[in-house]
Formats: sequence, structure tokens, C-alpha cells
Amino acid sequence: MLRFTKRADYGLMAINYIVIHGEDGAVSAKRIAEEFSIPSELLAKILQRLAKKGLIASHNGPKGGYLLACSPEEITVGQVVRALEGPINIVSCLEDLDCPQFQRCNLRRPVQKIQASIIYLLDTMTLAELNREADPIAELTTVN
Repeated sequence: MLRFTKRADYGLMAINYIVIHGEDGAVSAKRIAEEFSIPSELLAKILQRLAKKGLIASHNGPKGGYLLACSPEEITVGQVVRALEGPINIVSCLEDLDCPQFQRCNLRRPVQKIQASIIYLLDTMTLAELNREADPIAELTTVN
């Protein structure tokens, strides 16, 4: 089954929360962790990776926390996923020439097409669009 890792899932939830609440000022890691019941240590590592890749910026001090480094229209879901997970590959064998089935595999080309479609979607969906797609009723009733 194809799915985001916990790190990517939590990272997307956190950065989307920053998009929604960042207009009020920097959003603290503690606030995000409490909102989504994410372990603080894991969230800290996720936010550090996003900051290191230039997607968010951290601000110290009593009103410190995290803000987007640029507008939500300029950051894609693909950038967030890559910042947290590295290259997007639905199967490892597309790059692994040591695969014992490499010469006989008849699925490589169709899987490449599937992967290209997934990458295209992730690279064209911005955080602004992701936020617009969120269901406000589900957001109010979701308990993690």
C-alpha cells in the first residue's frame, strides 16, 4: 500500500497548521504537538528538517516559533515530502540495478508512469491548494 510515512504525514500536518495560524505570528512547536498529539521530540526533528530546507523559519524568544519562509503558493507538497523523506520513489527497484528481477521485470515502465503521475501531483499541489482542499468540518471533528 502506498502511504506517507509518519514523518511526512506529521510534517504536512504541521506545515499546514503553520499556514492556517501563521498570520497571527509564529506558531510554537508545543502548540502543534498538542494540537495533533505528536511526540515533541519527533516534531522538533521534523520542524528542524523543514527549516534546514528553507521551507519554514524559526524565531526565538517569548513569542517564538515557526513561520513559512515564503508564501504558501510557492511551496509544494512535493518539496515538503522530499525535505522529510528524500527522493520520492514508490519502489526502490527503479534505481536499484542490483535487483535480481531487473532484466525480467515487465512492470518497470508502467510503474515509472505511476511514479511520474504521483510526483507531478505532489509537485503541482501547493500548500495554498492543500489548505483550500481541507475539509473544515472534518478538521473540527478530527481527534488524533
